[in-house]
Amino acid sequence: MMKGLIRAGGRGTRLRPLTYTRAKQLIPIANKPVLFYALETLAEAGVREIGMIVGDTRTEIEEYVGDGSRWGVEVTYIPQDAPLGLAHAVLTAEPFLGESPFVVFLGDNLIRGGIREFIGCYERERPNALILLTPVHNPEEFGVAELDGEHVVRLVEKPAHPPSNLALVGVYIFDSSIFGAARTIRPSARGELEITDAIGALIDSGLSVRMQRVQGWWKDTGKLEDLLEANHMLLEDLPRVIEGEVESSEIIGRVRIEAGARVRESTIRGPAIIGANTLIENAYVGPFTSIGPNAAIVGSEVEYSIVLEGSSLTDLGSRLENSLIGREVAVYRSRQRPRSINLMIGDHGRVGLL
Repeated sequence: MMKGLIRAGGRGTRLRPLTYTRAKQLIPIANKPVLFYALETLAEAGVREIGMIVGDTRTEIEEYVGDGSRWGVEVTYIPQDAPLGLAHAVLTAEPFLGESPFVVFLGDNLIRGGIREFIGCYERERPNALILLTPVHNPEEFGVAELDGEHVVRLVEKPAHPPSNLALVGVYIFDSSIFGAARTIRPSARGELEITDAIGALIDSGLSVRMQRVQGWWKDTGKLEDLLEANHMLLEDLPRVIEGEVESSEIIGRVRIEAGARVRESTIRGPAIIGANTLIENAYVGPFTSIGPNAAIVGSEVEYSIVLEGSSLTDLGSRLENSLIGREVAVYRSRQRPRSINLMIGDHGRVGLL
């Protein structure tokens, strides 16, 4: 029986300041934590026993995920002392994984179409490792594969001179031979045990490493731009559902208005999602926008953005675009004189002013 391993540790430095107060895997995309998509993908593929690698944010992740029963899976939490690389995480999980083949899924990754076909390929061919590859425009930011025809010759982590544009997707399947390979490697220049080096050790030992190309889309959501693009992609498949109250408003296209939401004298142009108990009043919500629960958009315009729960945009005076607004944030136009800009911004925050 194949097991699953989700990496849900890491510090999320590229998404600060949001990740000072929330695990990066719990940032919502289309109003659902990224980590939930990983759990859904594994459950849909028939994986029932899942180990979850956790670090400093373990308590919050356990609170959100629980025992996994809502997805029909059993989750075992596996603490990793420090974020020392994916190969280190695999070694940390060895007592849980045992001799079973297992699929590794990075908890901040999204893959459209699931992984059932990927697992089916592994079960038919039974290689020591099966990796997923996809072409990217910036291969120097990923682990990259060098191929000879359809055979994997070499893997390089974040190369300055990439041998190809084929990036490793954050999904892998291994048998127990990966443990021995991971024990032979040394930390990289960034102090981590790289999974690319461990897979390279399998290749050097003459073991079987196969690859498949991703047919749909895949997204690593480690940066703001990637979160917004992933939100865009997920909203493309959004069905139209109106559960909240709509009054004197125009709702265009694929829009989900969740229960308890109120839309008054506003325009919402889909695809967009409005969370439960959120107020949209005298406002415009444009395409590819997710508004979380208990939020408020009043006298303002927002498009191609993510607004998390409990936040408000009030009388902004200009359209908010390409933005990620954290939890319990208030953005408003002050009416006081003399006019001035008043900001309270955490470390690593970004503000663009007109």
